Amino acid sequence: MTILVIGATGTVGQHVTELLVQRGSSVRALTRNPERAKAKLPEGVQIAAGDLMKPETLKEALQGIEAMFLIISSDEPNADLNTDPQVVALAEAAGVKRVVVLVGYEEGPAEETLRASGMQWTLVKPAEFMANVLADWGETIRTEGVVREFYGDALSARVHESDIAAVAVEALLGEGHHSRSYPLTGPEALTRREVVNAIATAVGKDIPFIELSEEEARQQWRDQGYDEESVDFFVQMAKNPPEAGYTVLTTIEQVLGRPARTFAEWADEHKRMFLS
Repeated sequence: MTILVIGATGTVGQHVTELLVQRGSSVRALTRNPERAKAKLPEGVQIAAGDLMKPETLKEALQGIEAMFLIISSDEPNADLNTDPQVVALAEAAGVKRVVVLVGYEEGPAEETLRASGMQWTLVKPAEFMANVLADWGETIRTEGVVREFYGDALSARVHESDIAAVAVEALLGEGHHSRSYPLTGPEALTRREVVNAIATAVGKDIPFIELSEEEARQQWRDQGYDEESVDFFVQMAKNPPEAGYTVLTTIEQVLGRPARTFAEWADEHKRMFLS
């Protein structure tokens, strides 16, 4: 069985690809940048050029595919993967039998299209990625030794990206996951201050947490390239996060038969990335 991984060089997709290779699966990786993908992915992975924003470019990559890992959102500023329903339709037309979707903040047209299809499907719905701290705070920790962030008491049950990938791979290869929706969290809910403290413990040095005002935070996100709708969303998520974002669940343990990884484990694994 050949599995198409969309977003194969992304935060979760790279782990999905590596785990599938470890389990002996034939993997085809869809990417906009084949050279970058070749450098990041294991040997033996087929590289297929294509752009999720342009579904017509996926037709060749879908040939001979029996299962697919699909992403609904992107970590790139202002990316809008509103073409995913077309991708789902193309996959079914190409003969794909099973699809696992990494769902964003909420379900949308792609999930509706998938539910109405004749394919087996599984939805993987993670809380905030632990890896987000690298994008959010990595540079200031490396260069200044501090974190500047809005609303330090905001809670999140952050989840390890490799745990998300492991659940996705189990759904791609295993049985009993059709028509299932898996909300995923880490094993604890931590405030932003507590997360920074965990990073400080891992790297062995104090990292002061400097709390930004709302307007300071808004300007920081604008400077990073986010539009006003995204900025408003970030503020709302900090001040009034949905209960699902900080309610600890045991889904990972139920699916994988082992506990979810803690943030302290993640920080220890990635501590070199916070050191200058």
